[in-house]
Amino acid sequence: MTTDELARRPSGEPLITAENLGPEVPRRGTAFTQRLGLAWLRLMGWKVTGTPPTLPKAIFIGAPHTSNRDGLVAAATILALRLRITVMAKAELFKGPIGSFFRWADVMPVYRSSAQRGGQVEQVIERFRQNENIYIGIAPEGTRHASEKWKTGFYHMAVKAGVPILPFILDFGRKELRMTPAFYPTGDMEADMAELISRYKGVIPADPSRLSGPLRENPPS
Repeated sequence: MTTDELARRPSGEPLITAENLGPEVPRRGTAFTQRLGLAWLRLMGWKVTGTPPTLPKAIFIGAPHTSNRDGLVAAATILALRLRITVMAKAELFKGPIGSFFRWADVMPVYRSSAQRGGQVEQVIERFRQNENIYIGIAPEGTRHASEKWKTGFYHMAVKAGVPILPFILDFGRKELRMTPAFYPTGDMEADMAELISRYKGVIPADPSRLSGPLRENPPS
């Protein structure tokens, strides 16, 4: 069997549905949007597998991020699972009518230039303090364009807020979005980052030429 044929075999992970998420998981949406998300995933030929989230608070990280297609898969998954995931965008984008849309879509404004607002990490920590149930989603690579290193802001947010990290994998080889078990940071960032990155071993991205440095060094077994 060729490497490509092996990659396209199902991973064997159980399917995740909206019905098997934990009761404390942040939720939004309706039966209609759930059906829309499921139809969208089927149309693309994707499925959601792995370990269903059960926790009320977490940092959600997704990789590899090499194409705009990653966002389409993530959006369809959020609809299909009726998940509520807050993402971040610079505060300047929240002016006018588009700001109302961003707030409706659970986009969190990040104030980068005002010292009174604190840094990005502090703003996320405060958001965790203010909410009983919240997931904040971050792309650790920070860009689609073959970053040499992962950004570590998400790690510092998790440590300082006292919340776990929920890594998910965008595997275009198997057309699976796989959710992995919650990771609880120990404070040893070097060891913890190595453990997190190891979960992505052998993943096939949408655009291999844009794979980030840590994942290029993490080839299939």
